[in-house]
Amino acid sequence: MTLTTETATILTGLGVDTNRFTGGTMESFTPLTGERLAELTPDTAATTQEAIARAKAAFTAWRLVPAPRRGELVRLWAEELRAAKADLGRLVSIEAGKIPSEGLGEVQEMIDICDFAVGLSRQIYGLTIATERPGHRMMETWHPLGPVGIISAFNFPVAVWSWNTALALVCGNPVLWKPSEKTPLTAIAAQAVLDRALARFGDAPAHLAQLLIGGPEVGEALVVSPDVPLISATGSTRMGRIVGPKVAARFGRSILELGGNNAGIVCPSADLDMTLRAVAFGAMGTAGQRCTSLRRLFVHDSIYDAFVPRLVKAYASVRVGNPLESDALVGPLIDRAAFEGMQAALNAAATMGGKLHGGERVEVPPGGYYVRPAIVEMTEQVAPMTEETFAPILYVQRYSDFEQAIALQNGVAAGLSSSVFTRDLQEAELFLSAAGSDCGIANVNIGTSGAEIGGAFGGEKETGGGRESGSDAWKGYMRRATNTVNYSRDLPLAQGVVFDIE
Repeated sequence: MTLTTETATILTGLGVDTNRFTGGTMESFTPLTGERLAELTPDTAATTQEAIARAKAAFTAWRLVPAPRRGELVRLWAEELRAAKADLGRLVSIEAGKIPSEGLGEVQEMIDICDFAVGLSRQIYGLTIATERPGHRMMETWHPLGPVGIISAFNFPVAVWSWNTALALVCGNPVLWKPSEKTPLTAIAAQAVLDRALARFGDAPAHLAQLLIGGPEVGEALVVSPDVPLISATGSTRMGRIVGPKVAARFGRSILELGGNNAGIVCPSADLDMTLRAVAFGAMGTAGQRCTSLRRLFVHDSIYDAFVPRLVKAYASVRVGNPLESDALVGPLIDRAAFEGMQAALNAAATMGGKLHGGERVEVPPGGYYVRPAIVEMTEQVAPMTEETFAPILYVQRYSDFEQAIALQNGVAAGLSSSVFTRDLQEAELFLSAAGSDCGIANVNIGTSGAEIGGAFGGEKETGGGRESGSDAWKGYMRRATNTVNYSRDLPLAQGVVFDIE
């Protein structure tokens, strides 16, 4: 084990026993240096089944706790997160490679969803529905669903878990969390923060929120279990093709947040200074390892030669390096596989006529896979552009007709996020209309990344159709009942049906 002094100090301060990080078969590495951080003993299919049984028992008690009281637990969790923000944000940077502001921003996102969920705990509303039958009242009620299985990815190692957990808890459900194998220490720390809130809350049932560290066999056990009525899974489209059918086969419910191949359109009237900043963050932030990262950019003919050289210059000058030891804005790729995937995509684009700027490896001792973000100018939308590469590659293409640009944007399998940069009202409204972007997120004059928790997050097509976080995403964590109450002495039937008996 090579748990660094700083990492050990953070974990110990959050209440984690670091003696557990030795002798196991599962390893954690930091992408900042490639250094091994810890060895852990993973869960198995058998221990996962035991955790599911414990969650099922917790559900019988938690579902009966009034929703505002459940919200009190989440309020306490937010307090603990505020106190732990600096340490937990630092750990996100160490294990996921994010720059400090992004590590802290991820924890702030956790705090924000807790605040949202606390308010939600007093707003789980049903409808009163008009009925055609005299002396009757029809309404809908919402009830807890049961244990929720959460499978999260490395690039947002704690935020996505919190989106699901905060809503699940106020909706009356226990949670079982399988984090990415690439970020187990961050998950253990985040769980420890929630455990502090549970201890302060006092009377929550045991095993209300459980963490399962392990590989595919853990996820498989959650996915196939009929005792886990909802699986919320974030990851690749390939993963979704495995998870979705297995959950459906047992008539379970799934919230799938999968791949994104997000595009922006830069129109003639765009504010180019603002657009440059938005494109730079959207495409290079998190080293291009967001599901909402900007990956394709369509620039109008009339401004292409003014805008694209400025963008190329920004890419060439952006600081790449260890963000905890410098003021770098672009940190490392998560691992070697990500680097090799990026190089393969760039080579494929080059063979198809792409003009490449950047993309080379940047040596940052003592190790890690650092790259200069790449711009690839293309004359048409070829195969590499239609596939998501989880790395900082931005494909840039000219367009002449706005509707053509929308068609190019929509002409990929994923449908997560999109943006248009324009000061033309007609262009903006067309982009947001039924004939415009086919994505779950459509923005005007902001980039594709950086969604706030107040809106429902998710996308269409191969992005999976799931919705998490704000708006009415909470409904996915509950079961709905339609109720009719007859307060009369008669029994009129709907649709005019007559069934009289003597």
